[in-house]
Amino acid sequence: MSTELSLTARARIHAALGDPARLAIADILAAGDASPGEIGARLELPTNLVAHHLKVLEDAGVIGRSRSEADRRRTYVRLRPQALSALRSPALSAPRRVVFVCTANSARSQLAAALWSAASTVPAASAGTQPAPRVHPKAVRTAKRHGLHLDPDRTSRLGEVEADGDLVIAVCDHAHESLPANVLRLHWSVPDPVPAGTDAAFEDAYADLAARISRFHPVLESPS
Repeated sequence: MSTELSLTARARIHAALGDPARLAIADILAAGDASPGEIGARLELPTNLVAHHLKVLEDAGVIGRSRSEADRRRTYVRLRPQALSALRSPALSAPRRVVFVCTANSARSQLAAALWSAASTVPAASAGTQPAPRVHPKAVRTAKRHGLHLDPDRTSRLGEVEADGDLVIAVCDHAHESLPANVLRLHWSVPDPVPAGTDAAFEDAYADLAARISRFHPVLESPS
């Protein structure tokens, strides 16, 4: 019975991705999260058509949605991992460096840069739009539990870190929505663990980032 259910679920995913527009939406989400408005702008599709395609993808289990932690009226769409096998990796040129950005540069961006550095040959850095004085102690402890090191006294402002040739990845909704439109970036909508303040919340953020990086870093390191 479990095999039949698995085949049924897979068939629904492939059926949903059989439409060119829906496949294009899924390809966009293979690199990062996006709002329906951002998807419509990228594909030059009207709002009602984007809404229809997203509903079909959601019903098939291809995508999930979350509310923005910054602008609560906005939602972000993310690809569910089980849909990845049916998609083409996005074509991206290898950057000089990957710069992970969140608001305070005290948790998610720090963890992401440490994870990336452990997994990839492409250099990484982290920064904040409004950096805190110190890295959050629970981010430091979370990294240590997984064999990674964070300097508790080192936070940076994005304007002091970013340079030509960098790929900016916003790992927080606030940072994504506050960056100027001309800053080319990907967006990973990772929930902020700081308001909850629990070990579990920091572990959840770590696991989300680790899964995204394990899927994404080979894309930048594969020959084009």
